[in-house]
Amino acid sequence: MPTLILVRHGRSTANTGGVLAGWTPGVALDERGAAQAAALPARLADVPLAAAVSSPLQRCLETLQPLLDARPALPLHTDERVGECHYGDWSGRKLADLAGEPLWEVVQRHPAAAAFPGGESVRAMQARAVDAVREWNERVEREHGHDAAYLVCTHGDLIKSLVADALGLHLDHFQRITADPCSVTAIRYTRLRPYLLRLGDTGDLAGLVPPAPTHGEPAEDAAVGGGAGAP
Repeated sequence: MPTLILVRHGRSTANTGGVLAGWTPGVALDERGAAQAAALPARLADVPLAAAVSSPLQRCLETLQPLLDARPALPLHTDERVGECHYGDWSGRKLADLAGEPLWEVVQRHPAAAAFPGGESVRAMQARAVDAVREWNERVEREHGHDAAYLVCTHGDLIKSLVADALGLHLDHFQRITADPCSVTAIRYTRLRPYLLRLGDTGDLAGLVPPAPTHGEPAEDAAVGGGAGAP
């Protein structure tokens, strides 16, 4: 089956503002995010892509635009199933404030039991993302062959949940995975098992610098929504 290239959107204004964006409209790439997006075509220059699939949210579409400009024949599809987690009442709130909510610890330690008020559960988010990938795998293989590769531009928590599924990890372990802005994660699917080829590859090592708390959330906690990446 095909190889899936997962790209997290570039750094957004919500990332640098310490806000959990969710489906809030108008969240764009910041200056660094735009530069990350501009570098994406060169990073993927040697990878033949059969199709590009995107979350319908602005920050993902902006991330893909330079790649689409460089490859005008590359078809673009949008799919709401790879859109951001529906954080409900948490959307648009500061991460520092959310870290004081009782649900925060559940999201960190037992995400399989976490459901966002007015939104969806982490389990539902993973289920729709996995279903979308399985269907796109079948479509890409049918239309382009079993050795084809395609790209999905999506969000941090979705990438983490897809990696957990590929590795056979319980959803409670998905917070141990990170996906920085504009990082590339690649999964090759076969008939019997997936193989993780790349995880959170940003093309540089700046993300390995030990992070300091930037928005008031505990340093040992996972970045809900994905985090802002290296400074």
